[in-house]
Amino acid sequence: MTTATVGEIARPEQPDHTHRDVNGGWLRPAVFGAMDGLVSNFALMTGVAGGDVSSRTVVVTGLAGLAAGAFSMAAGEYTSVASQRELVEAELAVERVELLRNPQAELDELAALYVARGVEPGLAHEVARQLSADPERALEVHAREELGIDPDDLPSPLVAAASSFVSFALGALLPLLPYLLGAERLWPAAALAMAGLFGCGAAVARVTARSWWFSGLRQLALGAAAAGITYVLGDLIGSAVG
Repeated sequence: MTTATVGEIARPEQPDHTHRDVNGGWLRPAVFGAMDGLVSNFALMTGVAGGDVSSRTVVVTGLAGLAAGAFSMAAGEYTSVASQRELVEAELAVERVELLRNPQAELDELAALYVARGVEPGLAHEVARQLSADPERALEVHAREELGIDPDDLPSPLVAAASSFVSFALGALLPLLPYLLGAERLWPAAALAMAGLFGCGAAVARVTARSWWFSGLRQLALGAAAAGITYVLGDLIGSAVG
């Protein structure tokens, strides 16, 4: 038996224990923002086109929908993230005061959390004591264990607003491109929008357990249904007021 063979036998195989990014990272908000812009603006444009109006009117409507939607998304995302961050900072301030006023009570509370998770009481208290030696580290541990947050990784309202604005605008721009390049009928915009819907759905598969083709077809069906219903409504409204 060769030395290499012995080494291979002695060395156990390392298990492949990787996981998907369950939080989605940057991909989730980017893809869903673009998808929102694509579906909403394409549906808006098809609704107007169903009313038998000029291509210029469809373009103006699409541009207005892009701007209004992007600014609305950015404002809403900024307010939401800023409010969440302010709430977290307020809770951290409360926890910081409690660590200064009642250090022993906070230490016991941390130890009790570990005991509840199955750690032997003596070991749990020793771990809690060591973690509580540094006030800033103690605050970080309490924030993670009690609030489920990382004080050093709070979301930025500006980043959230900017990313929402850009991703929505890019999605909303897609069905507009054929018109901006000279098209006067709806079908080129519809074809490009359908391709975009399938692409966005397939990209979502990176943060889900579904296959890319299933996610793509599902989003394509949902977007097509939204656009089709809006087109019919636009046609009915156009006929009623025409």
